[in-house]
Amino acid sequence: MELKYFRLIKTIAEEGSIANSSERLFLTQSALSHQLRDLEERLGFKVFLRTRNKWELTEEGNELYRLANRLFRSIDESFSNIEHIKEGSRGAIKLSTECQSFFHGIPSFIQKMGILYPEIDIDLILGATHQTISQVLSNEIDIAIVTTRPASEELVSIKVHEDEIFAVMHKENPLNTVDNLEASHFTNVHLLINSFPLEGVSVYEHFLKPNRINPTKISAIPFTEITLSMIEANMGIMCAPKWQLKSFDLSENIVFKRISKNGLKRDHFLVVRKVNRNKKYIHDFISSFEEDFLNP
Repeated sequence: MELKYFRLIKTIAEEGSIANSSERLFLTQSALSHQLRDLEERLGFKVFLRTRNKWELTEEGNELYRLANRLFRSIDESFSNIEHIKEGSRGAIKLSTECQSFFHGIPSFIQKMGILYPEIDIDLILGATHQTISQVLSNEIDIAIVTTRPASEELVSIKVHEDEIFAVMHKENPLNTVDNLEASHFTNVHLLINSFPLEGVSVYEHFLKPNRINPTKISAIPFTEITLSMIEANMGIMCAPKWQLKSFDLSENIVFKRISKNGLKRDHFLVVRKVNRNKKYIHDFISSFEEDFLNP
């Protein structure tokens, strides 16, 4: 039974006649009469009892009228819910990461989000580095990308990526003769990092520091192009995941060496406040981020 017939029954029952219903339904009396006749023929029973001045529902018609009310009430509620969902899809997200290597991949992700979710405004906050967790807790940023799962009960952590960090060096570097680099091999190297403090550098925090090793010299260079030029000149090594350098035209003189026998692996987590986790625009961002970084 088509929706138009339920609307017809509801309108005639409430207006009392076809004449009064004509204007409300934007149809002529003749068209309404034809629709009602067609409906009753299909159903095989009368929906209305007609008198000269009044149209009354039959018992069967009364059941259809109650059904029509439930049907249109449900439709109205669903459209109202859809509007709430649409409203919940809009929002602004301040995003940062403690690991600067992620800044290489995030802009393209934000660009894609702008196409898929134009109602979500993403602001990339630079310079937060290892202060990201405290900034999430203080509402300065909404989502942080970190490599250590925070312990706070106010936060939710979602694992979105796992990678391996390699030592990147010139092929003539003496360490290139070693199968796997151990912590002691870093004692006499010139380590090139993105920025201080060292607590934000994965190879130091997760490998050198636990083994109480400090390189002879450490230089902070915020530009990867310059770091790679220094490595090309055999003036030091950097530690980074291979994906971080995919967009660079690497010289054939540059090699990757595994750190430790089993490799230096690290996890990446999206961290968000619990109170915001189920907001739709936050949910949409997290789902897209997981899809993008778990399935590169």
